[in-house]
Amino acid sequence: MTGLNADRTRRAIVDHTRRLAEAAAAAGPDAAVPTAPEWTVTDLVRHLGQTQHWVAEIIEQRITDPTRLPTELPELPADPREWQAWLAESANRVAAACSDDALDAPVFNAAGDERSGTQFWLSSMLNEAVVHGFDAAAAAGRPLDVDADVAAALITNHLRMLTSPTWALQRAESAQALRGTGQTLQWRATDTAEGAWFVERRPEGATWQPATRPADVTITGSAAALLRTLTRRSPLGSVDVDGDVQLVRHWLDHTAHVSD
Repeated sequence: MTGLNADRTRRAIVDHTRRLAEAAAAAGPDAAVPTAPEWTVTDLVRHLGQTQHWVAEIIEQRITDPTRLPTELPELPADPREWQAWLAESANRVAAACSDDALDAPVFNAAGDERSGTQFWLSSMLNEAVVHGFDAAAAAGRPLDVDADVAAALITNHLRMLTSPTWALQRAESAQALRGTGQTLQWRATDTAEGAWFVERRPEGATWQPATRPADVTITGSAAALLRTLTRRSPLGSVDVDGDVQLVRHWLDHTAHVSD
């Protein structure tokens, strides 16, 4: 993960899960989630805790065959007063599963890219905690601060996912929409040295690299603001756009992740 070592990532997973749990408690179990309109806070908490337990089992069991992925998920406690402890347990479990010994172990990588399975899941679990942390904060009507290095690492992870073999297979319509004839987008964070991502839409597919270059459109803001925009948790107006606004709107309109 660019900019974050494994220990920093593990600690951030636990920390952001705790923050999500606190926001969920403040919002209440039946509160609507404005940034995920079909979900309530209950759905949000269940999703994160079950996902963390599910991924922990994949890594603990060193599962490499996707046909053998876990099918049993733990039940969300019926009493919302138990949710913070339940989420603390799931976050600590998945952080512990992503131990240094597991980082290069054979584990299924759902992105199908060059990362080891555990490295992929480590990034994904941080993404789940932070991005759904935005959701919980929105439901509670409170802000969520994200450190620049964490947000920048998640932007890198986001672009890796959008250009991964699995995205092309499972989100074929999105992958097709991101093809182009050389259109370029420059995402640039103002608060971290590792905050530049250059995207090019080529006929064979979109590509990205950590670089600053002239582009058809340049999107500038804090790393957290860029992450919120890329994950559609904040409107495009929350960052500065210089150049072809329709190009960046097209990118955002065709890169929404589907909640499972």
